[in-house]
Amino acid sequence: MLITILTLIVDTIATLLGGVLLLRFWMQAVRVRPPSSVAQFTFQLTDWLVRPLRRIVPGVGGYDWASLIGAFVIVLLATCIWFIAGLSVEAVLLKALQRFLQWILYGFMALLIIEAIFSWVNPHAPLAPFVRALNEPLLRPIRKVVPLVGSLDLSLLVALILLQIAQMLVGMIFVLGR
Repeated sequence: MLITILTLIVDTIATLLGGVLLLRFWMQAVRVRPPSSVAQFTFQLTDWLVRPLRRIVPGVGGYDWASLIGAFVIVLLATCIWFIAGLSVEAVLLKALQRFLQWILYGFMALLIIEAIFSWVNPHAPLAPFVRALNEPLLRPIRKVVPLVGSLDLSLLVALILLQIAQMLVGMIFVLGR
């Protein structure tokens, strides 16, 4: 019971911090300038980890590798709780990699859902263009293949289905790999 509560607390904190680190990486990868409130929150929450990592891992190719590696370090630290359950080092590393890939896929799904909500509720919300810009690299290739149905853009739905398939494949690969 106590280990379950501890796991819940650690996973919640790690998921929040890891998600913000992944958002920081993605914003810089797609060259999206965030609104000041989002930027302030993101950088204040993650600078303590990203700045020291940048001394070791500089940005290469215009990507902020320190943010991405920081997110993996967070998921790895959160997954270390599985040592208590008796898992080996290899098993913990594989579990951390699986969780890291799942965080990335869930992050993309969350951005797509947020965009869908904005389009239904308030397409002119201050954060709507920011979320749209974050989703554009995912949706652009799908929009080339999936035509508009009347004035309805089904690319969000197709992207969500593809991300769910990817999520299943990640789970299946790691189950078969054991």
